Amino acid sequence: MDTRALLQELNERHDRLSPCKLKESATHAVPGDGNPDADIMFVGEAPGKNEDLEGKPFVGAAGKFLNEMLAGIGLKREDIYITNVVKYRPPNNRDPLPEEVEACMPWLHDQIMLIKPKLIVTLGRHAMEHFVPGKKISQIHGTAFRRSFDDMGTQVFYALYHPAAALYNGGMRETLMKDFQKIPAVLETLEKERGGPSEKAV
Repeated sequence: MDTRALLQELNERHDRLSPCKLKESATHAVPGDGNPDADIMFVGEAPGKNEDLEGKPFVGAAGKFLNEMLAGIGLKREDIYITNVVKYRPPNNRDPLPEEVEACMPWLHDQIMLIKPKLIVTLGRHAMEHFVPGKKISQIHGTAFRRSFDDMGTQVFYALYHPAAALYNGGMRETLMKDFQKIPAVLETLEKERGGPSEKAV
């Protein structure tokens, strides 16, 4: 069975068995989308209204902005895999609660272990906090971190502001675009060093 089929099976199983209470009010689960063999995996926060209706991540204005930034580094959505920490839309687009994040986390960890990305790009504070705890996104955006987990082994994370937050904030938008432009260099460094950065990187 290829990775795509395995990923679909994994997503269907987690959706069926998910303990996340957001599932009760959601239209669709939003497991993720893109290349199951991707070198780069993007992880956002939670689905919004458009994502909930379509069952796909980043389909609204923030998704369009993300596509533009991907094109700026020579990538398309088909080249990467993109998902969220929380797989169901929180009511009224509120922040996900800690227990909702916790309920969805095994799903995300299983996706990471199956896809085996070389680099995980976190979009926004909520995605970053799980993987790089105790840090502020205002301090570590545009920085790569190497972290070890009991289940996932060692992974490399690159923290970015969320496209939705930066969309209408000129200063943050400019920062996000600059940080985004560094992704190919981060990936190249990882491929050369194989082990990746020990703490801070490119």
